[in-house]
Amino acid sequence: MESGNGTQSSNFLLLLGLSGESELQPLIFGLFLFMYLITVFGNLLIILAVSSDSHLHTPMYFFLSNLSFVDICFTSTTIPKMLWNIQTESQVITYEGCITQMYFYILFAGLDDFLLTVMAYDRYVAICHPLHYMVIMSPQLCGLMVLISWIMSVLYSLLHSLMVLRLSFCTDLEIPHFFCEIKELVQLAYSSTFLNNTMMQFGAGLLGGGTLTGILYSYSKIVSSIYRISSAQGKCKAFSTCASHLSAVSLFYCTSLGVYLSSAASHSSLSSAAASVMYTVVTPMLNPFIYSLRSKDIKRALKRCFGMETVSRSFVLGLKQCT
Repeated sequence: MESGNGTQSSNFLLLLGLSGESELQPLIFGLFLFMYLITVFGNLLIILAVSSDSHLHTPMYFFLSNLSFVDICFTSTTIPKMLWNIQTESQVITYEGCITQMYFYILFAGLDDFLLTVMAYDRYVAICHPLHYMVIMSPQLCGLMVLISWIMSVLYSLLHSLMVLRLSFCTDLEIPHFFCEIKELVQLAYSSTFLNNTMMQFGAGLLGGGTLTGILYSYSKIVSSIYRISSAQGKCKAFSTCASHLSAVSLFYCTSLGVYLSSAASHSSLSSAAASVMYTVVTPMLNPFIYSLRSKDIKRALKRCFGMETVSRSFVLGLKQCT
């Protein structure tokens, strides 16, 4: 299809890349539906807890609720279409749908990256400058950082999408993946892809390398600050405030690195798709567990939200009266 002169539309065929055996498709459908529902439900609980409890109206939980929203959107760009294709036994995705899916995938992946960097800065200020934390991390600054993250991600995703729109494709091409991944899509073009490949490498280095550098710098200052604390209890308390974020960062970048290495070292669609599953599905699914299991504030807010705290207090009072 000549995309440049706006001629006829073409379709792509999404091959799951996980298994070509038809008898395994119901199992794959059930597994991905379960993970998707857990992801949406878990992240919605985080958003509900933060919005309903005034004690959680702090910069850290403001960023966490934004991260949960982005994780829901990130997973929703790929999994519903995959489930629909399995259910209808169709592999077709239109050219317009493919470009749209690719755009939002890059957008929300970039937002994940930026928000984790912003959260690292928040932890740096909380541990290294605790007395000035509320002054530095003002609502205006928090809102500005989230807004800048959105603007940068939108521009980055728009640039890649416009670069793909200039390419020419044949009709009914097969994408060996369960979603329109930009690298797989560029490889199918029969026009020159030099600028696209250069932009992908430059963008990955600038976006991934820049944000990772910011995170590493923040944690180097955090480690240095914790090391200067004299008491072991103080060190443990300081470290516990950033343990959840550090776990989320490690999971995000380890899976991102796995996707990159699997695509660079192997041309197998199975290994690439399996690595992408970890990145696009498992990581957003685990983030609510990472933060809720380690945060007493989140647990307390959820109990208040569902009335469990009132029930437990009434039960304790009833036991005291009986004794």
